[in-house]
Amino acid sequence: MSQHALLSAGAKAWRSIPCFRAELRLDLTLGCGQTFRWRETGKDHWTGVMGGRVWTLTQTEDTLWYHVYSSQGGPGLVNGQKRKAGLGPQCSGKRLKGMKDVKEEDDELGLDTVSSVQVEKEEKLLRDYFQLSVKLVDLYKEWSSADQHFNHTGSIFTGVRMLRQDPVECLFSFICSSNNHISRIQGMVERLCNTLGTPLCTLDDTHYHDFPSIQALADSKVEACLRDLGFGYRARFLQQSANLIMSSHGPDWLHSLRSVPYLQAREALRTLPGVGLKVADCVSLMSLEKSEAVPVDTHVWQIAKRDYSCAAGSGQKTLTDKVYNEIGDFFRKLWGPYAGWAHSVLFCADLKKFQNLKEVAIKEEKIGKTKKTSSKKKKMIKKEEEGGE
Repeated sequence: MSQHALLSAGAKAWRSIPCFRAELRLDLTLGCGQTFRWRETGKDHWTGVMGGRVWTLTQTEDTLWYHVYSSQGGPGLVNGQKRKAGLGPQCSGKRLKGMKDVKEEDDELGLDTVSSVQVEKEEKLLRDYFQLSVKLVDLYKEWSSADQHFNHTGSIFTGVRMLRQDPVECLFSFICSSNNHISRIQGMVERLCNTLGTPLCTLDDTHYHDFPSIQALADSKVEACLRDLGFGYRARFLQQSANLIMSSHGPDWLHSLRSVPYLQAREALRTLPGVGLKVADCVSLMSLEKSEAVPVDTHVWQIAKRDYSCAAGSGQKTLTDKVYNEIGDFFRKLWGPYAGWAHSVLFCADLKKFQNLKEVAIKEEKIGKTKKTSSKKKKMIKKEEEGGE
């Protein structure tokens, strides 16, 4: 049976690119709610689907390591854009039986024998996905100089990057996010892929599938299928949005929004069923290269009021479009053209799952102060003793 790769088992099955932790922390970047397809499959090892292939990522202090598995379900096309429409195996009433384990001993990890051209493609895809051309350390310095609160928080939560996801996956994942929390969204996206997506490979009894194409999601039977899977009212939004894109724009429309201005892209997305300001901003920021987009929910609204004394919406109980835009403008003025990236650092820092990092930092700060105080006392005692001689 094929297994999830571990760097400790030997680096021969892995490739790498230089990347310091200050530029990228996998645990924070992949676990902060901007993507829902990565799981920690070993200590500090993350496995997920990207570009139609299954990857495991890990890192050392100055290196990003990656392993790409052999695909068993056909060519690795991004979200199957060129694949024919139709329901996946489970919706059609057929169970998944044809998912073979990797036969070659090279192997149990599903390692491909790849050409230098393929290696270059994989490295390019990885750099593009994490937007490694953006110098994050420089951005942190800019935000810290403009914002004292960020200066403190950013020193603890380093390496939080914005991903450049495929727009199809990003849009339909965030349609699932309505009135939902991260772990439940992950489960819904996984069921969506397992039901409608093309099988890729199996590792340790876990089946990995590509994200469904828009054509597959637009099928008239999808809504009923997804309702049976517990998607509720979101099932209708998923199917109707896909159908509207296919009937009015075409399968490449979402990708084309990368080339239009931010507000134009956001308004275009808002024409889709189930897409409000927040979802449109999430998609704009996380897949359409709109770094100034600042997704605002009640959580971010609370951060604005609590940590910045932002007066937008004072006295109001609901987050109106007017208040939403005022909060976004407030942060854009404070942080500049990459405001969406800075916002995501603070959003990450406020998640319960990462509060241990704050606790560790507080303990270290207390220890540092204690040592400093102790050192001062020793110097004073020594000075008094010397003066008394």
